[in-house]
Amino acid sequence: MKYIDEFRDHKVARALSLRIKEAANSAHPPREYHLMEFCGGHTYALFRYGLTDLLPANIKMVHGPGCPVCVLPIGRLDGAIELAKRPEVIFVTYGDVMRVPASDRQSLLKARAEGADIRMVYSCADALTIAQENPSKEVVFFAIGFETTTPATAVILQEAHRLALKNFSIYCNHVITPPAISSLLESPEVQNLGALRLDGFIGPAHVSAVIGSKPFEAFSNHYKRPVVISGFEPLDLLQAILMLVNQLNENRACVENQYTRVVTREGNIRAQQSVADAFELKPTFLWRGLGKLPYSGLKIQEKYSAFDAEIRFGLNVHEVPDPKACECASIVKGLKKPHECKLFGKVCTPDNPIGACMVSSEGACGAYYRFGPMSERRV
Repeated sequence: MKYIDEFRDHKVARALSLRIKEAANSAHPPREYHLMEFCGGHTYALFRYGLTDLLPANIKMVHGPGCPVCVLPIGRLDGAIELAKRPEVIFVTYGDVMRVPASDRQSLLKARAEGADIRMVYSCADALTIAQENPSKEVVFFAIGFETTTPATAVILQEAHRLALKNFSIYCNHVITPPAISSLLESPEVQNLGALRLDGFIGPAHVSAVIGSKPFEAFSNHYKRPVVISGFEPLDLLQAILMLVNQLNENRACVENQYTRVVTREGNIRAQQSVADAFELKPTFLWRGLGKLPYSGLKIQEKYSAFDAEIRFGLNVHEVPDPKACECASIVKGLKKPHECKLFGKVCTPDNPIGACMVSSEGACGAYYRFGPMSERRV
């Protein structure tokens, strides 16, 4: 297939749906399949294209951590706002972080309305340009994302070092995905209480384009859970679900790559080298909903420490609990569906988000609000 509409062919989708139903109903004894899509892009596609309606009742899709915005703890966001409000700072960030609620219902968007110089960019390279154009200001770039966006941050860090920029720094909030998946399977809800069942995973696509499918092999072997790396189009996801069902029926647990047009086993070696040069693993990093995970976050290498905003400004980030009524923590772990939160669709909407899962279109709540069953939107 060459063109985008070929990946959205409804006749092929129906045929795949029948094959999934046949495979899911062929198990003896009959069983259910609980499959988690880790990536919010997959969650968005499942709802946008109505793919869950094409699945048999015994296939249960479990929505995972979703996007970096969804798992960003409030304390880290409070730190961003603290930096942004400094009179000497121009704070540069991606747009999907602007509306995420921090402590006391603050946000970067509200801080900008109150006078902070906060600028939204589409490319992190723009942050370097802003720093060069404003030599009398301290320009801080809010770096956030899974492995997908980390190489770009590494490149601008290296470039800032090459240019010897004195007024540029990075507030690093990059996290990596394999420890988060391991954390879910090591959680009491899976190990002891049985509140969360996870039979297999749809692996993240853009992340795997960078790191390859290889890092998930040790995970799959250790936890005996199949992983299928999938693209984002409807036929990609349906084929990935069929591949997972077939693995489970055959009592196999390995990593398969459905997204072969983009992902390789080894990934993007050059991007990995840039990341290794610029960053190192933190001993622990706090994820919203998942808690402190060992070696799951990145920090700037010592040789680039002059560009570390936390060091430059002496930033001390504190842990802050989520709002009591917000179910973001349970939703990113797959324990609850968005509509099971009392705030969903009432107090918490995309125009007035209470939790991070509602802010981004790739958050489970945001996707569910826009495309989920009307009877469960509570609007």
